[in-house]
Amino acid sequence: MTEATRTFADARAWARTGTELMLDAVAGLDEAAFSAPSLLPDWTRKHLVAHVAANADALVNLVHWAATGEETPMYASAGERAAGIAKGPALPADELRSWLTASAQRLAAGLDGLTDEQWQHEVVTAQGRTVPATELPWMRAREVCVHAVDLGTGAVTFARLPKGFLTALVAEISAKRGLTVHPGGPLPEVAAWLAGRPHSLADAPELGPWL
Repeated sequence: MTEATRTFADARAWARTGTELMLDAVAGLDEAAFSAPSLLPDWTRKHLVAHVAANADALVNLVHWAATGEETPMYASAGERAAGIAKGPALPADELRSWLTASAQRLAAGLDGLTDEQWQHEVVTAQGRTVPATELPWMRAREVCVHAVDLGTGAVTFARLPKGFLTALVAEISAKRGLTVHPGGPLPEVAAWLAGRPHSLADAPELGPWL
């Protein structure tokens, strides 16, 4: 499966699966566990969860854009994304968990409400790419699936993510990194390596973090 053959239905399913994995992973975390380091450098789990929650809110803005035609950027300013992440450590665990849940529900409801015509409307991502709204579920799937692993609770690993998602992820990152040859190994480990996450591949060059 490549980016060209990844279907809209696939992406919607993976976004739902990733959201469930993320919510399940944080359901039992107490304050200390939430404040523990994630697998991402310099980020606690609170930073990471705040990022995922803020991402859902930002994608809701793009859903509004697609639904109404009113230009609504993901983030109002360059600093808004960083501010959302930074406020995570200051929030109590229960409040952070509620934000994650509520933002995911708002996004799901917004996506469910788009008509066939609205799905084809173009929006602009935070990176400046102009894409149809049909790209939004894939954007969300990447965030929730990969970051559910990044929580580092052990409950979610790349091996637990859907095979189709991993195949699509490998295709996308390979294209963006300009890589045509990968070290041999299981698909989850190749995906982890390409994403710049811990992996078990031998003699694989280190890559910087992606996403």
